[in-house]
Amino acid sequence: MVGVEDLVHFRYYVSSKTINKLIQVHDRIFCCIAGSLADAQAVTKAAKFQISFHSIQMESPPLVKAAASVLKELCYNNKEELQAGFITAGWDRKKGPQVYTVALGGMLLSQPFTIGGSGSTYIYGYADAKYKPDMSKEECLQFATNALALAMGRDNVSGGVAHLVVITEEGVEHIVIPGDKLPKFHDE
Repeated sequence: MVGVEDLVHFRYYVSSKTINKLIQVHDRIFCCIAGSLADAQAVTKAAKFQISFHSIQMESPPLVKAAASVLKELCYNNKEELQAGFITAGWDRKKGPQVYTVALGGMLLSQPFTIGGSGSTYIYGYADAKYKPDMSKEECLQFATNALALAMGRDNVSGGVAHLVVITEEGVEHIVIPGDKLPKFHDE
């Protein structure tokens, strides 16, 4: 028989290296999830509803900052129960392209670029050294692909497939790079 004290020593872990951590919350707004998948899915489901409702009320697409603020409020109001963080990015008519971080606990920051999740600890140096403002689409894609490949190469829960999205005034482009097509920076 297993007692309560014995259960502390048992941990069940289920991981998928192919899950898409990019979630579309509106036409030109996506969030990248980190932390507990169940928490992140619950928050994004509620956020999608609120953002869509807001868009209907306003009779226009939501601002990226408004979408990030919805995620922030959901995270802040449930900070004791949630283990999820988000990077929210998109394009709107008011400010063009934008990136926001919604950290654990509901802090909202606007940044030119950001990284997050367990693999991010391995790539801060890369991101700081290689990011530059006003990169071309190709440079951005290479920067993101290299960052993801470096994180995945060091962190066993960062995934094995790179899911990228390019969000512009013209629309959205999804790009999927299988793990065997990602650049290699070291022997794995």
